Amino acid sequence: MQNKKLRVLVTCALLLAISAVLAVYPKFKFLPNGGSITFCSMLPIIVISYVYGLKQGLLSAFAFSLIQLITGFSGSGLGPVAFVVELLFDYLVAFTVLGLGGLFRNGNNPKKDLALGALVATFLRFLSHLISGIVVWGEYAGWFFENMGAFGQSIMDKFDGGMLVFLYSFIYNGSYMIPEIIITTIVAVLIAPFVRNLRDKAEE
Repeated sequence: MQNKKLRVLVTCALLLAISAVLAVYPKFKFLPNGGSITFCSMLPIIVISYVYGLKQGLLSAFAFSLIQLITGFSGSGLGPVAFVVELLFDYLVAFTVLGLGGLFRNGNNPKKDLALGALVATFLRFLSHLISGIVVWGEYAGWFFENMGAFGQSIMDKFDGGMLVFLYSFIYNGSYMIPEIIITTIVAVLIAPFVRNLRDKAEE
């Protein structure tokens, strides 16, 4: 029993470390206020949840959120409400929801089950950033669309107020999260047989 617990701990720590490394390198950063495309930095956390269950997945995902918080959060210049919202929805909630990647682990099709878990978990992260973008960064909506040329101007001519802020957050966060979701889901399908074998061994 002790050996099994130790094996789970070591495996989770290793996968968490891989996620932390992939979140830093390699990545494609092109946005002024955070957000970048990485190569499946979220997937190892999702794998933990699929192999060991939601409890272990959420604990590992929360640890990953703390790493992201320590390495990426400044909070300078933010008011109290914006500070808390960014802390939660750009970091703690955004990365902890990745622990839900094992939601469909009890299904009979590992490719579909892991892919669905990855899709749901990463989409929830996108929603979390979307909320933060609306509440914290909405003031940049005008500047954002002004710098998008004719397309941005057409958006500003049609929308204003809350809808403009929503579109800003959706486009901004979608520009890096949608590629991340697609990449993560595709790779999840590719590695699903290996992950299922890992889960079967963990349950022996």
